[in-house]
Amino acid sequence: MRMIVLVKQVPDPQHIKIDPKTGFVVRTGVPLIVNPFDLYAVELALRIKSEYDGEIIAVSMGPPSAEEALREVLAMGVDKAILLTDRRMAGADTLATSYTLSMAIKKVGGFDLVLAGEKTVDGDTGHIGPEVAEFLGIPHVCYVSNYEGVREGYIYVRARYDDYLLRLKVKLPALLTVTRGELRPRIPTILGRLRASKIPITKWNADDIECDISRIGLQGSPTRVLEVFTPRYGRKCKMFYGDPEELAKKFIDVLKELGFV
Repeated sequence: MRMIVLVKQVPDPQHIKIDPKTGFVVRTGVPLIVNPFDLYAVELALRIKSEYDGEIIAVSMGPPSAEEALREVLAMGVDKAILLTDRRMAGADTLATSYTLSMAIKKVGGFDLVLAGEKTVDGDTGHIGPEVAEFLGIPHVCYVSNYEGVREGYIYVRARYDDYLLRLKVKLPALLTVTRGELRPRIPTILGRLRASKIPITKWNADDIECDISRIGLQGSPTRVLEVFTPRYGRKCKMFYGDPEELAKKFIDVLKELGFV
C-alpha cells in the first residue's frame, strides 16, 4: 500500500486571531500546530501500513515553517515528506489549494490511497478532501472513523454521518477524509523524533509540480473574504395582556409578521 497523507500547519485554536482588515488568519506570533484532524488521518495510515506494509508520504502546502508539522508526523512513523512552498501559492482558497495539492499528488504518482483530515480548524470547510478527489478523478468517502480491511482492490471503512455509522467499501485508488472517533493518534517517541530529524524533506515550488499559475494562490481563488465580524445577538420582549382568545389572535399576527405562518 502506498499512501499519501495531506497535512496542514494551523494556528493553535486557543490563540487563533483574524485580521479584521484582510480577513485572513493571523499566523505571526501565534503558536502553530499540526491540524488535529490530520493526525487522525496519519494514525489511520499508520494502522493500515502495520497490517499491509507499504509507504506513507506526507504532503503539506505552506510557508517554510510548515516543515515543523511534517517533522511531527515523520516522528509518528510517516516515511517521507514533501513541502509545497512558494509565494505564488499564498492566499489560496479551498479550490486553488485542492488543485495545487492534486498536482503534487500526480507528480508523486503510484498511490493507492490518499488520506486527509475531515477539516481544518482554521478554515472549517471540509472542502479539501472531496475537491482533491475530484481533481484526481478518484472516489472518496468522508467522515471515516476506522477501516475494516483491504481486499481485492477495495478498502472497507466505517464512516459516521450524524447519528448513523455506515460500513462502506470503496475501490482503490481512493481518498478518505478522517474524523475523530475510534482512532487515537499516537504520541511520537524520542526515537521517533530522532529518526524524523534525520529525514530530508523534499521541497517543491509551483514550477516543480508543473501547475497552471493562474489556478493557484490568490490569483487562482474564485472566492474572497470580504468581511470578518462578530455577529451580534439581541432579544426583544413584547408583552401582551387581555382575553386569551384575543391574545391568541395577536400572537398569530406576530407569527405572520415574522414569516412563521
